[in-house]
Amino acid sequence: MKLWAELTTSLLVVVLVAQASPAPYKRADAPTVTISQPEATVIGNTGLDHVDKFNGIPFAQPPTGSLRLRPPKPITSALGSIKANTAKSCPQFSFSTDTSDFPTSDCLTLDIRRPAGTKADADLPVLVWIFGGGFETGSTGIYDGSSIVSASVDLDMPVIFVAMNYRVGGFGFMPGSEILKDGAANLGLLDQRLALEWVADNIHEFGGDPSKVTIWGESAGSISVFDQMALFDGNHTYKGSPLFRGGIMNSGSMVPADEVDGVKGQQVYDTVIRKAGCDKAQDSLQCLRELDYTSFLNAAGSVPSILGYNSVALSYLPRPDGKVLTQSPDKVVTSGKYASVPFIVGDQEDEGTIFSLFQHNLTTTEQIVDYLERLFFFGASRQQLQDLVATYSDTKTNGSPFRTGIFNNWYPQYKRLAAILGDLSFTLTRRVFLDLAHKAKPDVPSWSYLASYDYGTPILGTFHGSDILQVFYGILPSYASKSIHSYYLSFVYDQDPNARATKYMQWPQWSQNHSLMHFFNDRGALLPDSFRQETGDFLASNLRAFYI
Repeated sequence: MKLWAELTTSLLVVVLVAQASPAPYKRADAPTVTISQPEATVIGNTGLDHVDKFNGIPFAQPPTGSLRLRPPKPITSALGSIKANTAKSCPQFSFSTDTSDFPTSDCLTLDIRRPAGTKADADLPVLVWIFGGGFETGSTGIYDGSSIVSASVDLDMPVIFVAMNYRVGGFGFMPGSEILKDGAANLGLLDQRLALEWVADNIHEFGGDPSKVTIWGESAGSISVFDQMALFDGNHTYKGSPLFRGGIMNSGSMVPADEVDGVKGQQVYDTVIRKAGCDKAQDSLQCLRELDYTSFLNAAGSVPSILGYNSVALSYLPRPDGKVLTQSPDKVVTSGKYASVPFIVGDQEDEGTIFSLFQHNLTTTEQIVDYLERLFFFGASRQQLQDLVATYSDTKTNGSPFRTGIFNNWYPQYKRLAAILGDLSFTLTRRVFLDLAHKAKPDVPSWSYLASYDYGTPILGTFHGSDILQVFYGILPSYASKSIHSYYLSFVYDQDPNARATKYMQWPQWSQNHSLMHFFNDRGALLPDSFRQETGDFLASNLRAFYI
């Protein structure tokens, strides 16, 4: 009996404890948003970082089959439920495969990040990211904006982050007279524009304010930000309202370029159709459209890429077509036919190093001139190229990475070529852009910067793209990452980087004495935008010769 009593008592204790214990853990409901344009229910997930994540939301019809090499088309039918957990990249320039499973032509999707639990009536400002990659590679999956959203919450400036895929390489920027005649130029820019229209239609349901959109990009994405300002002669409205109210450009702005059907563009097209076996076809463009995926991918990738000997003499990039991009970007700026929105634009100190690693055979001044003449600037005379190169000292104590004395000269002309390519593609072109923009629209605010937070990195210095490490992947927060977050988010909120970044030094507009914010890893300073002035003046005076 005693044993039975003990067992009964123990069982009773177990029952009472079980009844007193909390209910089993119930997984929180997945964040779900219903949109109407097109009709869809978007189901995301919430991370441990307290950020709601929605990936792979379609914003256009798949550009496959008969829609290959054609402008994107909006989705007109209901999509039902979308489990927005994964997003495939668009076909990549250097990615050859025998399957179309990944990456895929059906890639026109966007990703959204927001503070967990954000309601539709939050009306938060929206930061739209456009990735870089030389108009050849890149995808939304590389740039998880969760860290940006988390930083925005910590700084009491919460934002919605959006990133879109767009077609790159020959899928999005095929040049040639055949492309021009067909109205199929600059498709990647049109993808971006359609994504912005999707944001205007639907971001409110995610808690964003469509009237408070800032577009931001790096490298080709930065160039794309300018191009979105310049598209259709500066018409950035949709349904009567602006698609964005500000722009941030990290390493890239206007890129003076020859027409879609110019000499270089036609060379690219002709190379592609030969590789594809379409050069004898009556309609070579239709032949490209009818190729199987792998054959077209390999043909489009048969021209030189950015990470190779030809470097930033890009095969694929936005080129004037008379309609989407009506004229060369420098002419767009000079004529004032671009969106009048405040902007930030800046560069890394050593933009050209990563693009100058592969030209070991260039050991003399004349070889550099030959290189630029043969691959880059078809409109420049040899004398102009010689005069340009002469503005850079032929001594290893100069050149990029800058301020490194006798060190880091990877090969005899490395530092010199790195300085030239960095300046003509990014740093001094930025200065020319700012000067032209200030003359065309003196009342539009602009701020500019130079980043040197990776000074001392062997061979590369503060190289092109190193800002991404600070902004997106700053595992150990530094002055650079913290200040950039504060300045940028303040700009997103108030179109002024100083308005809410009160912990940091005042960032003057570029028009005030042409001063740059100079970012270091542990501090900021002001820097006159007058370095390499002789080269800058020469470029400004001979801009037409340096169309790419």
